[in-house]
Amino acid sequence: MGWFSSELIDIIEWLDNSNDTITYRFKRHDNEIKNGAQLVVRESQTAVFVENGEFADVFSPGKYELSTDNLPILSTLKGWKYGFDSPFKAEVYFVNTKLFTNKLWGTPAPIMKRDPEFGVIQIRAFGSYTFRVTDPKLFVKEISGTNDDFSVDQIEEQLSNFIIPDFTDILAESKVPTIDLLTQIKELSKEVADSLENTFEKIGLSIQNFLISSINLPDEIQEAINKRASISSLGNMNTFQQYQSGVAMEDMANNPSGGSEGLSMGMGFGMANQMMNQASKQQQSGDGASTPPPISVESSYHVAVNGQQIGPFGLSILKKMITENQFTKESLVWKEGMTSWDKASTVGELNKLFGKIPPPLPV
Repeated sequence: MGWFSSELIDIIEWLDNSNDTITYRFKRHDNEIKNGAQLVVRESQTAVFVENGEFADVFSPGKYELSTDNLPILSTLKGWKYGFDSPFKAEVYFVNTKLFTNKLWGTPAPIMKRDPEFGVIQIRAFGSYTFRVTDPKLFVKEISGTNDDFSVDQIEEQLSNFIIPDFTDILAESKVPTIDLLTQIKELSKEVADSLENTFEKIGLSIQNFLISSINLPDEIQEAINKRASISSLGNMNTFQQYQSGVAMEDMANNPSGGSEGLSMGMGFGMANQMMNQASKQQQSGDGASTPPPISVESSYHVAVNGQQIGPFGLSILKKMITENQFTKESLVWKEGMTSWDKASTVGELNKLFGKIPPPLPV
């Protein structure tokens, strides 16, 4: 009798010692569950009884004394019409219904996006999500099956395979310009989460807190974004050509040739001063919607430096550049109306500038 009683199961429970087990099959081997056995289902758990491959009763958190009253489906499958007195065998699966957090996803390879400004570009994205089991019977049937235990790492790859196609489709259909994607991450995350919900439901899961944490753009696109931000920081002005000239001069300063380092850097500073002065005037005059800016009567000249065209610069800027030995009579200049590039000394209003500037102090 002692041996016989040891073959009977009195308590059915699962003490989860892991952080990533989703389903666990109660280890009974050849043991039998006796009449009146205690079933303990803890919070964030569900117990599912299976008889010969067929799903029977499902128990939510609580403590139960097993009988035909709380095993109606199993009683039908077993043929218990008036209650059972003898031990019985059945598979019991515990399903963890807690929230599994901080699961990571990412695009294994760049995905393509067509952009009206930059053409077809490659994008990579990364993020995280959380999920939980909402239909234990469906999850056991479709995913975990008869495994003794089933952990998160056994399904993460499959979930990523769900996420990537939906993210790719939504990104392709998105009307958001590539340059503005980083400002629309929250909205895109919600769209992907809504799209995935139906897919996850089909295997008994619910996806929650889906997040796109980063979108990596090609270097040339990121450079264009940075350049646009730099222009905006200078104020509301239509001087992109001048900005480009300033960038070219900075490059020449970093890579001087023919002893032109001082000249290139000086012209860069002169360009910056001119642009900042223009930005200041625009800010002082407001948005310009009701009051037009004053008409400029000052001539502007392009200047040739190391075979590159920079400018145009107004006379006030050129005058300052003369005092700093950055603009000489030999400098080639051109403005609208001139047929060719000429030395500054041959242009009347420029030649006058040299006469008004005192020579440098003796060293």
